[in-house]
Amino acid sequence: MTIFLTIAVIVLIYIVIFQIAKASEYVSVLKGEDVSRKQNNKINGFLMVAFMILGLIGVWYCNKLYFHKTLLAVDSASVEGAHVDSMLWITIGVTGSVFVITQMILFWFAYKYQESDKRKVFYFPHNNKLEVLWTIVPAIVLTVLVIYGLRNWFLFTGEPPKNAMVVEVTGKQFNWIFRYPGKDGAFGKKYFKNIDEATNNLGLIWDDQLSHDDVITDKMYLIKGRPVKLIIGSRDVIHDVGLSHFRLKMDAVPGIPTTLWFTPKYTTKEMKDLTNNPNFVYEISCDQMCGNSHYSMKGIIEVVDQEEYDVWMAKQKPQYFTAFPDKDPSKPADSTGTKTAAKPVALNTKAVAKM
Repeated sequence: MTIFLTIAVIVLIYIVIFQIAKASEYVSVLKGEDVSRKQNNKINGFLMVAFMILGLIGVWYCNKLYFHKTLLAVDSASVEGAHVDSMLWITIGVTGSVFVITQMILFWFAYKYQESDKRKVFYFPHNNKLEVLWTIVPAIVLTVLVIYGLRNWFLFTGEPPKNAMVVEVTGKQFNWIFRYPGKDGAFGKKYFKNIDEATNNLGLIWDDQLSHDDVITDKMYLIKGRPVKLIIGSRDVIHDVGLSHFRLKMDAVPGIPTTLWFTPKYTTKEMKDLTNNPNFVYEISCDQMCGNSHYSMKGIIEVVDQEEYDVWMAKQKPQYFTAFPDKDPSKPADSTGTKTAAKPVALNTKAVAKM
């Protein structure tokens, strides 16, 4: 019933608009075409100015109403992300000023230069100076913006400081996997044919000793004030590591590792106070359409101080002991003196290049 009622209302609206248009056409015939056209020009000119004023008021009001809900209302959560904010504000300032000025001129001209018997039309088909001006000036401004953007890009994707921690981020439909190197400070090799969802979801090669202390988690822990380098990859399709609060993002491409680094500025607890949101969490989202459940592909990032990070890391168990629990030194032994453990899943240990 609701659908039929909606259709009926829409049809009636179209009929009313049609009748108004026909009535306006009949009035024009009665008044004379010239007189009617000039009156319509005055009305349209006035409406253009009114629309411009109401539009500017509307933009201001919407900004006042919703700006606090945007990411820009809160400072960038990374030192490097502040450069992105600066670049964005400069771009908005340049393009926004040009937009407002040109639109005001456009609407004002529609009112000021409406049809008049006292003024003759002047045709202005070509002017070399103006064309050179409005071509060169935008080209220079856009070139400066591009160079500024490239400088930031080379910063984020370049070599991080020597004290940077390293975290590997792997995307798969539809979640994220995080790997930390152990005390040796290096990642072990991996091979996609070794992947086993239960014990080896990254396909680590256990013959490589470097993999024995690698820690795999489903939540990323970072340290406030310490740079972190992300080594990004994918197990299946193209994903995208979106770090909106840190103002950064990078594609996760199968078989082609990408990198990104930044320095967290605020802990998760501090951001809860800054945003006045007790439920605030840093999120890592997938910013690339990757399948039916793309919308649910979200990871959690906890930014803590060094002491909290050390306590958390001390509680983590290397993935090697999950695959081979009988080799876990913390595993209690049974009455015969041997450690109780389930038989590990057979794994392919072919040597491949380090990912």
